[in-house]
Amino acid sequence: MKINSKIDALQLMLTDLRTRNEPIRHKAAFKGCQPEFQSLVSRLIKQLEDELVAEKLTNRES
Repeated sequence: MKINSKIDALQLMLTDLRTRNEPIRHKAAFKGCQPEFQSLVSRLIKQLEDELVAEKLTNRES
C-alpha cells in the first residue's frame, strides 16, 4: 500500500475540525460570532472532504 502524506494530513485536519474545541467555541460565543464560526467550520470540513476524495481517487489511479 502506497503511503500518501497528503491523505494523512487531510484526515488529521478533518478529525481536528470535527473535535469540539470548547475554549474556541466559547470565545466565538462570547464575541457573538458563533453562527459564523460554525458556518466556517462546516465549509472547511466540506472543502477538505472533497480534497480527500479527490486525493484518494488520484492515489488509486497511479
